[in-house]
Parts: sequence; structure tokens; C-alpha cells
Amino acid sequence: MNKAELIDAIAKKTQLKKKDAELFLAEFMKTVKETVKKGQSVQLIGFGTFSQAQRAARKGRNPRTGAEIKIPATKYPKFTPGSDFKTMVKGK
Repeated sequence: MNKAELIDAIAKKTQLKKKDAELFLAEFMKTVKETVKKGQSVQLIGFGTFSQAQRAARKGRNPRTGAEIKIPATKYPKFTPGSDFKTMVKGK
């Protein structure tokens, strides 16, 4: 399912206009991104948690030359599914 199909599904199930469903989805995604960027998490009970995680600096190798390189620490977005979501996907 892509973004347009998701908007169509939300509009159909909530009886909203597609324009309103698209606005809702855009604002939801914007708010989640801004919150996670600040280092806070967004927890939706039963669905999951959007948060920020960090990878420590580490050593790696250049695959072409085999030379050792330093890979800097980095922050990245993380999603942890909730228990209801996991159970639903497992089919239980």
C-alpha cells in the first residue's frame, strides 16, 4: 500500500473527504518526525512507539581497498511495534 492508497482507505473508512484524510496523514507524519527529531518518543498504545536511537562510533573496512575506516556515531529513527500489532501480524 502506498501513500495514496492509504489516504483512500482512511477516507473510505472514516467517511472523510480525501483532502481531509490527506491533511490528517501529512500532519501526523510531520508531528511524529518533529517529535522524534527532538529526542522524544511517540507512543501509540497497541500500535507501537516511534523513537530515536543511536549507533555508536565503530571501525569498518572499505570493501574495495580493505583499508580500515572510522564510522562516526549516528542517530536514526526507530519503530517498535506494540503487542497488539505483533499479535495481529502473527495471526493469533
